[in-house]
Amino acid sequence: MTGILPLRTGIGYDSHRFAPGGPLVLGGVRIPGDVHLHGHSDGDAIAHAVTDAVLGAASLGDIGAMFSDRDAANAGRDSIEMLALAVARVRTAGWRVGQLDVVVIAERPTIAPHRDAMRARIASALGVPLEDVSIKGKTNEGMGFVGRGEGIACLATATIVRA
Repeated sequence: MTGILPLRTGIGYDSHRFAPGGPLVLGGVRIPGDVHLHGHSDGDAIAHAVTDAVLGAASLGDIGAMFSDRDAANAGRDSIEMLALAVARVRTAGWRVGQLDVVVIAERPTIAPHRDAMRARIASALGVPLEDVSIKGKTNEGMGFVGRGEGIACLATATIVRA
């Protein structure tokens, strides 16, 4: 026995504030509107939280170590592409993604109308069937920066298994 569990779980978190001008990119989906998520890349908080969850489960660091915000090559970068590269690194380390659960905490936009498209984009980047990706939307009931409509926060839990 190697001492390495055949199954691991990672947790990811990300938050971004809103900035003027749309569209908003969330879960790899472009949502029309008058705001976007401010970030060095495209600001996709779902993809960033998922990337951290997947890398963390494999003990391979985090999104900031893999895609530095000090590197001009990452400015405006597609976060789904970044997620796919992180998944490739996880596969090289001998793991594959088994399942993913995401909670999006936002007063706006409403997640439900975009959920299926987000799930499809994330599932494709992870290399898993659609039914292995869950995305839920919650509000913050008017509390904190999210409740005041200043931004979005996301939590992700990824389960990986030995390949």
